[in-house]
Amino acid sequence: MAQLVVGTLIVELDEDGFLEDHSKWNEDVAKALAINEAVEELTEEHWTMINYIRDYYEEYDVAPMVRRMVKVTGFDRAKICVLFPSGSGKCACKIAGLPKPKTCM
Repeated sequence: MAQLVVGTLIVELDEDGFLEDHSKWNEDVAKALAINEAVEELTEEHWTMINYIRDYYEEYDVAPMVRRMVKVTGFDRAKICVLFPSGSGKCACKIAGLPKPKTCM
């Protein structure tokens, strides 16, 4: 099992790079996960998406579909792909500290 070291915190990652213990997520962990996903800096737009995904997950216990993200955030699919280049929904969920979406292979 892989580990991610963020300051003094060590978090376990599954075989796909998602957090094993989602309660360990914080903004510093998100920044470290982002770097692993080729996102060098989390901008305000990234945080808009991350916060929306986390809020949605907290309410429904499932990650939102990309088309829902588009509708609610106002970012088109192409913009989301630019923000999260390693796979829009999957990458965004990973950085947001959520489990791997069931729809991801």
